[in-house]
Amino acid sequence: MKLALIQMVSSHLLADNLIQADQFLQTAARQNAELAVLPEYFCLMGRHDADKLLIAEDFGVGPIQSFLAERARALGLWVVAGTLPVTSQAKDRVFNSSLVFNPQGECIARYDKIHLFRFDNGTESYDEARVLQRGDQPVHFDLPSQDGHTWRVGLSVCYDLRFPELYRAYAQQGADLLLVPSAFTHTTGLAHWEVLLRARAIENLAFVAAAAQGGEHSNGRRTWGQSMAVDPWGDVLVQCATGPGVVSVELLAEGLLQRRSQLPALQHRVLGQ
Repeated sequence: MKLALIQMVSSHLLADNLIQADQFLQTAARQNAELAVLPEYFCLMGRHDADKLLIAEDFGVGPIQSFLAERARALGLWVVAGTLPVTSQAKDRVFNSSLVFNPQGECIARYDKIHLFRFDNGTESYDEARVLQRGDQPVHFDLPSQDGHTWRVGLSVCYDLRFPELYRAYAQQGADLLLVPSAFTHTTGLAHWEVLLRARAIENLAFVAAAAQGGEHSNGRRTWGQSMAVDPWGDVLVQCATGPGVVSVELLAEGLLQRRSQLPALQHRVLGQ
């Protein structure tokens, strides 16, 4: 299956971000990708936390979701739409939701980010819980590929990457591919990004793919980038540096099955059964 990872440097301007996302989705289609993944906060990196509330959409309606559905349908792509703010019952909270659109433009899965990022090193300070409502359910979907394999895909977002139990739950459900659209800070990404992605791939004998924000944003935030795909052996298959762009890679189901046959570690578990 051909996978495209879209790296962006999103701004506080929704319209500009959608134009950029459209251009990159077209690039993914030209590269013959079946699945294109946008980064976390692809539609907005606001100047203030509360900016998410201003563009939040009810699930199933709204201009951002309409754009995604139309682009998936027009380009014949599976699209994992990074994240966008989706309304919750609380007026001052939104879900950070990753939506999946099939090539018919139908939203077939929704994952609400479970783990909310908080970090303060005295220089940088972030607390997503100021405006985000956490989700509480792992979500996967099945993608029947042109290669004849039906890929089971587990959804996660950014800070979730630090919580291996989520990915083990997906492995127990038969996940072949784990997606991690992200907006890692430069500080945390420099320290932990690659090692965490490779660890999740190795311990679950699955492909891991992460589309990221990567660069200097109009709100002053600096994100790490380095969008990458990792194979079940922990090898980095493709990687983007800093700045906007698209990288694509062919994921081989045969390689996945071979590694799981050679080292059936998931069958050797003793604890946590």
